[in-house]
Amino acid sequence: MAGGMAWSAAPWVRAATAPRQGDSKAGDAMLGIELDQRMHSRLSVQGKLLTGWQASETLLVDSGELSDFNLSGQQVHDLQDPRHGRGRQWLFRGRAAAAEVEKELALSSFDALPGLLLVQVRYRNLGKRPLAVTGWRSSAHELDHAAGGFWSFSGATHTDRRDWAQPVGDDFDQRNTLAMDSSDYGGGTPVANLWRRDIGLAVGHVEPVPRPLDMPVRRTAKGASIAIESPAALTLAPGAELVTERTFLAAHHGDFYAPLEQYRLFMQAEGIEGPRPPESAFAPIWCAWGYERNFNVEQILGTLPKASELGFEWAVLDDGWQTNEGDWQIDRKKFPRGNQDMRAFVARVREQGMRPRLWLAPLAADPGSDVLHDHTDMLLLDKDGAFQTVTWWNALTQCPAYQPTIDFYVSLVRKIIGDWGFEGIKLDGQHLNAVAPCYNPAHNHASPQDSVEGLAKFWQAIYDTAHAINPDAVIELCPCGTAFAFHNLPATDQYPSSDPLSSWQVRSKGKSVKALMGARSSYAGDHVELSDNRDDFASSVGIGAVISTKFTWPRDIDNPMEPLPPGGFVLTPEREVLWRKWVDLYKTHMLPKGEYLGTLYDIGFDKPEAHVIRKDGAQYYTFYAPEWDGRIELRGLAAGRWKVRDLFNDVDLGIVDAASPLLSARFQRFLFVQASPVGGQA
Repeated sequence: MAGGMAWSAAPWVRAATAPRQGDSKAGDAMLGIELDQRMHSRLSVQGKLLTGWQASETLLVDSGELSDFNLSGQQVHDLQDPRHGRGRQWLFRGRAAAAEVEKELALSSFDALPGLLLVQVRYRNLGKRPLAVTGWRSSAHELDHAAGGFWSFSGATHTDRRDWAQPVGDDFDQRNTLAMDSSDYGGGTPVANLWRRDIGLAVGHVEPVPRPLDMPVRRTAKGASIAIESPAALTLAPGAELVTERTFLAAHHGDFYAPLEQYRLFMQAEGIEGPRPPESAFAPIWCAWGYERNFNVEQILGTLPKASELGFEWAVLDDGWQTNEGDWQIDRKKFPRGNQDMRAFVARVREQGMRPRLWLAPLAADPGSDVLHDHTDMLLLDKDGAFQTVTWWNALTQCPAYQPTIDFYVSLVRKIIGDWGFEGIKLDGQHLNAVAPCYNPAHNHASPQDSVEGLAKFWQAIYDTAHAINPDAVIELCPCGTAFAFHNLPATDQYPSSDPLSSWQVRSKGKSVKALMGARSSYAGDHVELSDNRDDFASSVGIGAVISTKFTWPRDIDNPMEPLPPGGFVLTPEREVLWRKWVDLYKTHMLPKGEYLGTLYDIGFDKPEAHVIRKDGAQYYTFYAPEWDGRIELRGLAAGRWKVRDLFNDVDLGIVDAASPLLSARFQRFLFVQASPVGGQA
């Protein structure tokens, strides 16, 4: 009824030995799981008990929950998989005490991923009557309260654009659905995490396509709980089986970085990983959005020399070049000669030594657009035949799994890259992260889920088309305010922090994206004007993010869509000095090309907040706090003595020894330092 059984159909399991009888324990040296006679489980970490007995795998039915199963047998065998290597699998079987339902639980571990267990369950109706199932729950565990409380990470999208990483308050209760949270917000990375200062648990799924599961995290009377669930209702006929998706449970120390990295490594072995972006994906970005959609071309062309002089290398023509979302025709009021003027604009950008990038919001069709009138067949419809809306533009959503829709946008990309000559495309909009199931009868979908699973293939068609024309093209995917959908990663050269609401979001999103994209990542901090005080380049540079701005010059626009913030977006002389300084620091050290060391500091519990990047024999530390006066610790240094320099203020802070890498520091907002080995020892 769902994914293939772990012990029979799933290709990542290869038994190297015949099954043999085992005891009721599974796991490795990091994470252990033990079952009792009811098939409840308890966890241990590095040999120490972490939880009490809990009903971790449960079938949800109309009458409540089937959580007690009489354990009747268990087996264990060795695994050898060409993708994931050596491992072990444990099989447990039992029968519900309150119903005629059999349960088979498969737990698998791999030597290359310590502390991570794959979980899959098969439920079989042994009775003579149909069984009304409302869903299932796996890896449901509760951690007791500990000093300092809990933090949580959610890879699911929330319409209110809340923080991905946040402390777990007394009334914390997040469903964390991977389905649609609203008409145009949904999807994400299928991982949720709950951690204390000493230990954390993560859950998620490892299916090759998106699945509409939930990953609830809640504060409880005793502590906090986490699980992964399916809310899908179905009727299980006599003799029929329900097989859950392949999910995982991981134990770890520190914050969410380690389990996200393990998830990336597993999925990478499964064939899902980001491309290696071109060099230009790390160049600083100036975007014309400061002039908003009612810009005139002279404003943009007049700003290019200043942007180029400051060292910005990309010029993004943002929303407003088109007549509407949907037709994507050139606005003749701004570009009177159409294609000819667009080519001329691209040439003017290049004359300034910059690269042109064009904004686009695919899969959105405005009321009044020709494509909506002439091609209503492209629309994504729900089961009642109603359309899905894209709220910010008041547009309607097109189906990404319908071939005419794909062909339409592939043709548009050919024009943008091949004819007009743009070297990159900024794909923008919260609706780009995920779409709802499509019931449009014109599409002849094998399943309504075709649209959900087809979105990644849609992006791949865009990516492949652009790179076939220009191998160095940059495809930026900016799903505004959403949690990045991991399955879209193979078609993404650059991912920005996508309309951050704070500098904290720039940094915490950045840490998660670094874990999910690895060394291939080009993560951009988005417009610095969206950060704290609208000038916090430190939150981008310090985490190894590409810097970006939307400044206007020499003056702000007269009629903005919303009131401008105090001081507007104009590049004042004072800002110009600061912008120039950060561009120089960014280009001198180019930290996006370094190795982000995400497990050295816990972003929730360690104060001050710290991020570390290793590059060219040095280590770069950036500390963040409203105010700090005390000691900081430079973790992760190789043995020996290290010279520490404050790069922003250009002053030496002294020498530390790796055996005791403590340093007294006083700063406001941030401290950006470089630690270099004394005498070339490292």
